[in-house]
Amino acid sequence: MAEKTRPAKILIVDDEAPIREVLGASLRDEGHQVQMAHDADAGLQLMRVFQPEIVFLDIWMPGSMDGIEVLTNARRQFPNIEFVMISGHGTIETAVKATKLGAWDFIEKPLSMDKILIVIANVLNYQAEKFEKESLLNRLRRNIAIVGESAPLVHLKQMIARVAPTQSWVLLRGEQGAGKELVAQNIHYMSPRASRPFVEVTCANLADDLIETELFGYERGAIPGADRMQKGKVEMAEGGTLFLDDVAELSLNAQERLLRLLQERKFQRVGGHTNIPTDLRLIAATSRNLEDEITAGRFNEDLFHRINVVVLPVPALRDHAEDIAALTSLFCDQVAKEGGFQRKTFSPQATDALRAHNWPGNVRELKNFIERVYILTPGDFVDVHDLRFAGLGGGAGVAELGTFREARAHFEKDYLLKKIQENGGNISRTAEVIGLERSYLHRKIKSFGIESQKDTE
Repeated sequence: MAEKTRPAKILIVDDEAPIREVLGASLRDEGHQVQMAHDADAGLQLMRVFQPEIVFLDIWMPGSMDGIEVLTNARRQFPNIEFVMISGHGTIETAVKATKLGAWDFIEKPLSMDKILIVIANVLNYQAEKFEKESLLNRLRRNIAIVGESAPLVHLKQMIARVAPTQSWVLLRGEQGAGKELVAQNIHYMSPRASRPFVEVTCANLADDLIETELFGYERGAIPGADRMQKGKVEMAEGGTLFLDDVAELSLNAQERLLRLLQERKFQRVGGHTNIPTDLRLIAATSRNLEDEITAGRFNEDLFHRINVVVLPVPALRDHAEDIAALTSLFCDQVAKEGGFQRKTFSPQATDALRAHNWPGNVRELKNFIERVYILTPGDFVDVHDLRFAGLGGGAGVAELGTFREARAHFEKDYLLKKIQENGGNISRTAEVIGLERSYLHRKIKSFGIESQKDTE
């Protein structure tokens, strides 16, 4: 007998009462929830009401529809149900037709309970794996969600939603750090290829002599030290998405090979002679003006026209500065969680200062800056002077402070100013809060040239 499976909701649709009763009783003995219908109309009604996971469906039934017609209609209405066709007059032609229409399996009468239970176990295993995969994909989609509700980002998200379900190649254009990789991930994980690999290649990080082997792999002996065959990124992306970041950095030879790949949908490993067919979606990204690169002879014009199918501009952060507060909150969550920090609160003035900054490095620069603030700011409250100390706006940031002594003195001064302000200028209370002797705090205040504050006992 087949291994015991979890209880499932099963519907039996068959015009022969003895088969319904025997099969139904046997499945109930196995712990399954079972409903039965004697014809097509009753079966479709129970599919709506009972919502079974598996339907055993007889092919030859009297009435308005036979089993094949029920299968055809039900697969459209109930995509999450798996159908197992049963018949005492089956032919190979009928079984093939049912399978093409989406049936899970075809079982001939008289029914074998061993085979029935094996089919049920296989269906339930498949559904469990499918549910787990969908859950993982949904969690991943939440983790890579594009944060922001400004008009440029809303438009970008709308374009992603339109492009993702298609098979079109995509070209992402935008400045360094604007989030092109995140956009590429969203396109992939919202596409029918979501369960297949997403393979990223940062072309700018590859030496010219390694680009082709990295992309296309190599055969044994093709290069010095190659004692075995090695797959390239193209082969690893089979069935999924290949993301080429900084595509303008590819050598002209690599561009030519990539063009042939896109034209012929096949390639050869370096040192090989066998054509390997491939099915992948290409997403390319660039921060350069490719038209200028073509004019300068650095980019293949035919390749440009191949990848320039759907173009998505990714806006610079300064063009959607109203999203900086939401992005700051997101990065605070991430940095606090990953670094084990207490989460910090940014003052309205600090948030305004972040919005006013130009951010030439875009979202990537903002994220790195928030992490720097977490490292350099001891308290849980971040104000404008904390941002300046971390280097915002050309202030005396860490990079501008030559020695450790200078950096510590600068930090101490900002820290004391902040704490004195928090305690209303009361030096005694400030000394108590920060754990210093009052006389020592007075000496520090004098050494830093901080204006005299009231000292109320």
